[in-house]
Amino acid sequence: MTTNRLGASAASGIADLKRRLWFVLLAIVVFRVGSYIPVPGLNPQRLQELFNAQQSNIVGLFNMFSGGALMRFSVFALGIMPYISASIIIQLLTVLSPQLSELRKEGEAGQRKINKYTRYGTLFLATFQAIGISKMMAANNIALMPGFAFYFTTTLTLVTGTMFLMWLGEQVTERGIGNGISLIIFTGIIAGFPAAIGRTLEQVREGQLQVIALLLIVVAVALVVGIVVFIERGQRRITIHYARRMQGGKMYAAKSSHLPLKINMAGVIPPIFASSIILFPASLAQWFGHGKGWEWLGAFGIALQQQGQPLHMLLFSSAIIFFSFFYTALVFNPRDTADNLKKSGAFITGIRPGEQTARYIDGVMTRLTLAGAIYVTLVCLLPEFMILAWNVPFYFGGTSLLIIVVVVMDFSAQVQAHIMSYQYESLLKKANIRSGGLGLTR
Repeated sequence: MTTNRLGASAASGIADLKRRLWFVLLAIVVFRVGSYIPVPGLNPQRLQELFNAQQSNIVGLFNMFSGGALMRFSVFALGIMPYISASIIIQLLTVLSPQLSELRKEGEAGQRKINKYTRYGTLFLATFQAIGISKMMAANNIALMPGFAFYFTTTLTLVTGTMFLMWLGEQVTERGIGNGISLIIFTGIIAGFPAAIGRTLEQVREGQLQVIALLLIVVAVALVVGIVVFIERGQRRITIHYARRMQGGKMYAAKSSHLPLKINMAGVIPPIFASSIILFPASLAQWFGHGKGWEWLGAFGIALQQQGQPLHMLLFSSAIIFFSFFYTALVFNPRDTADNLKKSGAFITGIRPGEQTARYIDGVMTRLTLAGAIYVTLVCLLPEFMILAWNVPFYFGGTSLLIIVVVVMDFSAQVQAHIMSYQYESLLKKANIRSGGLGLTR
C-alpha cells in the first residue's frame, strides 16, 4: 500500500508536468495562428514592398521578435513590445517614486498593484503605437480606404492583439513552465529560422554568398552559442563560513559554503529593453518626419534604427550597459544579502559582518555586472558586422542567438526543477512513512 501511494504521488507529479507542457504548447499554437490573421483594409503588395525596404534596420529585428506578424501586419503586429516598454517605465518609476518603492516592499499585494499599473501602461503605449502605425500605413498608400473607420479598426485590432499576448504570457508563467513573455519572443524567433536558413542557402546557390563565407557563418554561430552557454553558466563563488553554534542542546561544528553570483544576472533583459527603447523614438521620428520642413527628423529616425550606423550602435551599446546594471540592481540587493548572512551566523573571511560585507558584495557584483554587460554588448554587436558584410538574416545575429540559448537553458532548468521537486516530495513521504513504521511518530 505504501508503494502504491508513492507511485500515485509520482504519477500525479508527472501528470502535472505534462499538463504544464501541453499548456505551453497550446499557447505557442495560439500565438502562431494569430500571427497569420491580417488586419483588414490593407494592400498586401504595398505592405510587402514597405517591409522589404525595412528589413535591414531595427524594424526587421522586431519583425523577428513577432514571428513575422509585423511584416504580415497581423493582429499581433505590435507583439509584446508595448508590454516590455511599459515594464521598463514602471521599473524606472519604482526606483524614482517613493510610493511605488513602498509597494514593492508590500510583497504579493504590492506586486499585484504594480502589475496593474504595468497593464495600464501597456494599454496606453499600444494605443499610441497603433495610431502611429495606422498613420504610417495611410501615408504610404497601404490603406485601401484611409479614414476614421480604418484608423479605428486598425487601432482597436492591434491594441487587442497586444493585450491578449500580455494575458497569454502571464497565463504561461502561471500555468505553464518558464517565463511566458520570454517564451513568446523565443517562439517568434524560432518560427523564422527555417525561412532564414532557406534564404541563406538560396544566396549560396545564386552566387551572392560564397561557400567559404557560409562556413564562416556556421562557425561564428557555433562560437557565439558556445560563448553564451559558457558565460551564462559562469559564477563567481564567494566562500562564506558559519561559526559554531548551539542548537537543541547540541554543539554544531563550523562549516563553510559559498555564495554564487552570476556573471550575467540580467539575462536577455538588457538587449530586449535596449531595442524597445531605441525603437520608440525612432518610430516617432519616422512617423512625424514626412511633413515639409521635418525631413531631418525622418533622417534622424533612419539613422537611429539602421543596423551598423554609428548612432544606432552607440545608443544600443549604452542602453545595454545601462539596463544590465539597472536590472541587476532590481533583482539583487547586496545589503539584504549581507543582513541574511549576518542573521544566519555566516561571514566572509577578513570581512566584518554587516555594512562591510554589503560593500564587499556590492563591489564584486559591480565588477561582474560590468563584465556581463560588455559580454552581452559584444555578442549583440559583433554579428551586426557579419550581417552588413554578408547580408546574413537577423535570425543568425547575436541578439536572437542570445535569447534562444538563454530561454532554452532557463526552460530546461525549470523542467528539471519540477522533476526534482516531485522526486523530493516522494522521498520525503517515503521517509515519513518509514519513520512512522519504526514508532518515531505518534
